[in-house]
Amino acid sequence: MNGIRCIYETAAIAGESPVWSVDEQALYWIDVMAPAVHRFDPKTGENRSWKLPEQIGSIGLRKKGGLVAATKSGFSFIDVNNGRVTPIIDPERDLPENGFNDGKCDRRGRFWAGSAWLGSDGKYDNPPAEPTGSIYRLDPDHVCHRIVPGIRETNTFAWSPDDRTIYFGDSSESKVIYAADFDIEAGSIANQRIFARTNDGAGVHDGSAIDAEGYLWTTFWEGWRIVRYAPDGRIDRVVEMPFKYVTSCAFGGDNLETLFVTSGRWDLKGAELAAQPQAGSLFAFEPGVRGLPEPMFAG
Repeated sequence: MNGIRCIYETAAIAGESPVWSVDEQALYWIDVMAPAVHRFDPKTGENRSWKLPEQIGSIGLRKKGGLVAATKSGFSFIDVNNGRVTPIIDPERDLPENGFNDGKCDRRGRFWAGSAWLGSDGKYDNPPAEPTGSIYRLDPDHVCHRIVPGIRETNTFAWSPDDRTIYFGDSSESKVIYAADFDIEAGSIANQRIFARTNDGAGVHDGSAIDAEGYLWTTFWEGWRIVRYAPDGRIDRVVEMPFKYVTSCAFGGDNLETLFVTSGRWDLKGAELAAQPQAGSLFAFEPGVRGLPEPMFAG
């Protein structure tokens, strides 16, 4: 494994949802709390930014160009030529304190995203006793389906290389990553089961990426680490990171051999921030395995 390095120094409050465009050879990513979409070119070091009107949870590439996004008010398209946001649908119009968190496209061009209680300040504070979030599937025809109810805070979306298994997690107090049987043609899931428990006290699991060998790379918010899980759920490897808020990761670069990692600085200040001054920046390393091309939204 080649060393961890900062590739773009910035101060994202909560950098998230990195997505590698093979066509553009560039990394799209977001800042959740200072709402913006960014495009980073590793070869030139240029980072372009588009500010957004509301909190954003995740993005996916779109075959027609631009991005599909899950935001505070539902699903939208983002035009990366001019930053224009076009709403698609808000499946939780009746839940104004909710908003969307993690999301990703499957290999049939559908966009999956999970909602969560954000609260009035968008900081996930003071949630109600019962979970209000759900996992939704946005199809290419723009029809939205509620797939999994009763989720507090969705993090981690990934599919096995053979598309027979979907992974998703609830990173609230349950701290569980689930696996379920996946029917790629129907876009349906069955036999939901616990894949890994992440309640060891070393942070909260956040975004994930699958590698070509079918292992799940999962970041840990407040955990200073990335964990590689084997297909049977055992911990295969732990990569220590030089910052507390490790938020998500994506394979990209030449031959998809680089793991790009987003980070945040959230509430860091004083001595704690001084000890990790690059928190909120983009990082990368070569883990010794390849990733898979990121699917695009087909609608």
